[in-house]
Amino acid sequence: MMLKPGDNGFDAELAGFQTAYRHRPSVVFAARDAADVRHAVEYAAEEDLPVAVQATGHGLSVPVEKGVLVSTRRMTELAVDPRRRVARVGAGVRAGALIEAAAAHGLAPLNGSSPSVGVVGYTLGGGVGLLARRFGFAADHVRRIEIVTADGRLRDLGPADELFGAVLGSGGNFGIVTALEVDLVAVPTVFGGQLVFDPDLTGQALSAWQRWTATVPEDVTSSLTLLPNGMASVRVASPVADDELLAPLRAVGERVADTVRSMPYRESSAIHSDPDEPHPYRATNVLLRELPAAALEAVRSAHGAVVDVRHLGGAMSRPGPACVGHRAARYVVRVITGPEEDHTHDTIRRALSPWALGHLPAFLYGDVPDSPLPAYEPELHQRLRWLKARYDPRNVFRCNRNIVPAAG
Repeated sequence: MMLKPGDNGFDAELAGFQTAYRHRPSVVFAARDAADVRHAVEYAAEEDLPVAVQATGHGLSVPVEKGVLVSTRRMTELAVDPRRRVARVGAGVRAGALIEAAAAHGLAPLNGSSPSVGVVGYTLGGGVGLLARRFGFAADHVRRIEIVTADGRLRDLGPADELFGAVLGSGGNFGIVTALEVDLVAVPTVFGGQLVFDPDLTGQALSAWQRWTATVPEDVTSSLTLLPNGMASVRVASPVADDELLAPLRAVGERVADTVRSMPYRESSAIHSDPDEPHPYRATNVLLRELPAAALEAVRSAHGAVVDVRHLGGAMSRPGPACVGHRAARYVVRVITGPEEDHTHDTIRRALSPWALGHLPAFLYGDVPDSPLPAYEPELHQRLRWLKARYDPRNVFRCNRNIVPAAG
């Protein structure tokens, strides 16, 4: 279905989880299948227009202006093969639906913290999940990719194809993915939740968590979030229940809340309790090789923002097929503000620059400028630019954190 401004339903197709920014296309294609996506890309080529794609709108970073928007929210194909431990997911499937479908077989996807995020968009951004230190990036656990490239061709990609790894981690730079086949893991229950400390204990909680992350096994994935009200929340998730492991964190002092428990994996969204209502926000991030005391002070300096520090490493540090850069990073610091905030993002990047390796494109939200920190190592970036020149030489898919085609 093709819609233009003024048509019934046009504005509704533009709405997404991110309310501060909105696509302003010349035309919207409300796709129901891969054939509709091909038609949209062919139309864009004929009209010489850029193409953007939106399923849920959580990660909107570069809105399309007077181009083509492909809305994939109706592409909700979902099938689980419990014997092979894989699922085929359409471009519009949300994490919550996949969690439920997998849980019926005692399995779990490598999803992130929010059940309303689109599986495909999350995976194409790399996918730093609840159990990422144990299993690695979600993008490293893709079996097959169905994608429409800039030439309007529907391709079925496997690990032997040169474009396969480039698509995974590059956030939509190489086409519109219409379906993925992804791994599931045998994790029927998860041990997780939050330890929340009041403002008087924030400094101690941050230092204790930093020391604790140097000792925990790879099974444990965690983050610490500093909230605008001054509180600190440590989020923990592991496929292995070990309450004693939390003793150094609980020793910080009395908790405002302590929700850590074993739970069915289908309840895993309770660990982070992300907001489920659309709202405005923008965010930047910095990947760090280490988190010394001076870096902790820089983290605490971002007053009025949500500052989320995630522990990386473990399986994420090992090579994989996806083009995720800077796998040597041990932490990522995200700063999330309202859309009116201008200086906090630059301030935190400068303060953390002595320990910085780069940034994760998937954690740039809203109209924050491209980070001066690199998303990829030079050799990887050059390979992606070469592939971009081969498969999208006119840079049709540029409404993203763009990989510019190599010249010549």
